[in-house]
Amino acid sequence: MNTGIDVADLNWTWNEKPLVDNDVRIINKIKKNYKELKLPFWWWVYPRGQSKKTKEILQNGGFNYLEEIPCLALDVSKLPLNMRGSYDIEVSFVNNEKEIKIWEDISFAGFEMPQETRIKYNKFVNSFDLSERSLQKLFLAHWLGQPVAADLLFLQGNTAGIYFVTTLAAFRNKGIALALILASIKYARMSGYKYCILQSSKEGLNVYLKAGFKEYCRADVYCLSD
Repeated sequence: MNTGIDVADLNWTWNEKPLVDNDVRIINKIKKNYKELKLPFWWWVYPRGQSKKTKEILQNGGFNYLEEIPCLALDVSKLPLNMRGSYDIEVSFVNNEKEIKIWEDISFAGFEMPQETRIKYNKFVNSFDLSERSLQKLFLAHWLGQPVAADLLFLQGNTAGIYFVTTLAAFRNKGIALALILASIKYARMSGYKYCILQSSKEGLNVYLKAGFKEYCRADVYCLSD
């Protein structure tokens, strides 16, 4: 997967089964592909793919272990429909060019992306489908009327995935991210989806646990050595 943006966290390769010696050729092909694209990337290893051999193959291929990422899930069908966060916070859909520009600005600043990636990030964000039938739903959270946080809900099958959760630095620790997550969950619940899933930074883990998520596993993340 690649977004075309020069940020490793936005370009992924992953394996869900343990790697074997025959996979080395494919790994080298993947590395060559990203090199030609001039994109950094992370290699994710999910629990069923974790093994001593997997670690050995990746390390021999020039990858360094970076961190483990908590993976969480929630059965939204069991949650009440009247859940919400603080009354100082309002959450709205993104459904026009003006709002998606605000969403872009907040997510770009909130994740502290390098300024030189701005043009590519703009192209990536503007590829999102904002139509009513789209499986991508973008949200903005407003603190006292000011948009300060953003996330993306991706709908597939009976599951909704939450991504790109970010709050502007000056507005953190006010319960805004929690309200945003609860609104996203509520949308999934009202739309008939059964589960919500997400992958959390260690810093954001407590927010998701407060929203009702449970941690089920952790993924190992590797990056290429310089």
